[in-house]
Amino acid sequence: MSASTATTTVLTARAFLLDMDGTIVNSDAVVERCWRRWAERHGLDPEAALKVVHGRQGYATMAVLLPDRPMEQNLADNKVMLAEETADIDGVVPVAGAPAFMAALAGLPHALVTSADAALARARMTAAQLPMPAVRVTAECVGASKPDPEGFLKGAAELGFEAADCIVFEDSEAGIAAGRAAGMRVVGVGPRAAEHGPTAYVPDLTHVTVTARPDGTLRLEITG
Repeated sequence: MSASTATTTVLTARAFLLDMDGTIVNSDAVVERCWRRWAERHGLDPEAALKVVHGRQGYATMAVLLPDRPMEQNLADNKVMLAEETADIDGVVPVAGAPAFMAALAGLPHALVTSADAALARARMTAAQLPMPAVRVTAECVGASKPDPEGFLKGAAELGFEAADCIVFEDSEAGIAAGRAAGMRVVGVGPRAAEHGPTAYVPDLTHVTVTARPDGTLRLEITG
């Protein structure tokens, strides 16, 4: 984009809440491999299944795709799925701009809020060579999956900030809905995000710059 048509948006916050998959880590290759296999095993159209898998915990995705199946079976399948995904890191890479973005957040208030469990989160962050935030809200920490806002509200509480003081970074429909339901502003990241009404949108994290102000606030500059 030329300088004459570029736009800059500036947002101010006290803390950032980061989704992982699709937002700072590109794990689409693994997610699609695992969920295609699962869909085929259950006689479902893999392409249709892939439209709803992003952002939710696995059991919640299964409940959408197989609404008449007992939840106990979804929870059991979810454990198998998590083990498969944790063991498969082929093609897991950082989203463009994520290394510099995470480096800029070092020492600043931020948390990981992901639908992955702790083991999967660590496997993917390690594979992408990204630093793991000290504050993490993983699948084990919540009773409800995104689009429920529980995870983001817990992340804000653990950091010690009100919802209005936080900005969420998300890539999926479920995640953006969760952030908005929590009363937070949402920066949508990547191709899935633009159509779901985020506060601001970036194609990747090369379009964001973070600056810590003397008063403790965080200045987020978004260019596009």
